[in-house]
Amino acid sequence: MLTWRTARKIVWGDVPETKAERTLLLKIDWFILSYCCLMYFTNYLDRSNVANAYVSGMKEDLNMYGTQYNVSEVVVDSMIGMIPNNLMLQVVSPRIWFPFMQIIWGVLTFGSSAVKNVEQMYAIRFFQGVSEASTFVGTHYILGSWYKPGELGKRSGIFTSSGLIGTLFSGVLQGAVYQHLNGVSGRSGWRWLFIIDGVITLPIALYGFFVFPDVPATTHAFYLTDEERHLASTRLRTGRRDKEVISEEDSTNEGAHGRPTWALARRVLGRWRWYGCSLLFAISGECESFGSNNLMGQWLSAIGGYSVEEVDYYPSGVTAVGIVSTLLCATWTDATRSRARWPVLVYMALAVIVASICLLVWRAPIGLKFFAYYLAGASYSGQATTFAWANQICAGDDQERAIVLASMNMWNNAVNAWWPLLFYPATDAPEFRKGMWAMIGTGTATLLVTFFVWFLERRERRRHERLSVEGLRDTGQEVDARVDEKESYDENGDKDGDEKS
Repeated sequence: MLTWRTARKIVWGDVPETKAERTLLLKIDWFILSYCCLMYFTNYLDRSNVANAYVSGMKEDLNMYGTQYNVSEVVVDSMIGMIPNNLMLQVVSPRIWFPFMQIIWGVLTFGSSAVKNVEQMYAIRFFQGVSEASTFVGTHYILGSWYKPGELGKRSGIFTSSGLIGTLFSGVLQGAVYQHLNGVSGRSGWRWLFIIDGVITLPIALYGFFVFPDVPATTHAFYLTDEERHLASTRLRTGRRDKEVISEEDSTNEGAHGRPTWALARRVLGRWRWYGCSLLFAISGECESFGSNNLMGQWLSAIGGYSVEEVDYYPSGVTAVGIVSTLLCATWTDATRSRARWPVLVYMALAVIVASICLLVWRAPIGLKFFAYYLAGASYSGQATTFAWANQICAGDDQERAIVLASMNMWNNAVNAWWPLLFYPATDAPEFRKGMWAMIGTGTATLLVTFFVWFLERRERRRHERLSVEGLRDTGQEVDARVDEKESYDENGDKDGDEKS
């Protein structure tokens, strides 16, 4: 029979054992997730608006041609901001850094409404990408600093879904703006979209200044007591040791925050984690190309017969499938005893492979193409899972974790800098045949790299378990030796006689 505790665990992760921990978890859920989700919502809202603006009049107003749309999407994925932003969280309070970066990209979003040519859009999108680089990997670092492994997957899924909701909302918002504001005060509907997005962004940044709690080791949040601050750190260390195998070297670095050093670089580059996790997301992240390049919107626009509002609305179904898949997969991985994340990547890879095969059959019915594009929305489910997995793998070393998480997104953006231009150029609409073959290859490569990371993690876990057992055996032998020595003294009476004398 399904009990309330079991249901609660399935829906929200591990249930705290004490009332104090339940109260703490409720507080950090509210204040961390509320700000991080709102921040990421505006992040994706301000990123995906170009895709909606492009099919809603921007292409004609700015005389965009060829692959210029793809370039405008690529420049916002600024890989140069990933690692610096995450390292800044080791030096500057996240409560200051996150909202400050959000204000910058919010102002730049306002500026996008006034561009006169595509070159100005490129410049704004580049600096917007540098400032937005703080959000995704930085938040995953923060989540890994506050939540136990059994709580992390669901929270990562909720956070990732908030960005997808931003994408979904952008399409719906653009349709409404085009219908009601197009031409008002002499502005095109797509220009009004940037203005409205900026208005939504800035108040959320101010909210972050007041409520975001930093990390457990440095938090001074007004809503946490001294006891809760201490509990936030101790429960995390206990939770990690309950669910993860942490090496002795990791444990000496646990909770380390501060300026980066050469010792940190040697530590990170001397392990497999940076290489394995970076390779995993560099490849698997490209499975999202269906949604991130708005292929369905470009397809609908190219084949004709659909209104501007329909071209904005229909692709929202891809995002909706992504949201549902992300939440269901995150719930499942937290509910399993092993906390295994790899099955989600297998599901994602198989979904995009099947979708690509369906779209390669160009004479297939329109309904099958809709099904294929919506099925491809499952690709979004791998994002939260991959970063939750990396958080678990690097659980014992905060500084390494910050760099690994940033590097994962950085290398994905490095691939994404040329991938859409080569395989998904706007000039290939509506068929994108090269892109479909590339997606089949990407899905297959994701399966191989997922197995590679799983194998390395399993090997490391077994090695640490073996060393732990050997260490306990050695300790037990020393204890037995001391006991034998004491018993021999007691038997011959030498030690007792010396003490009595």
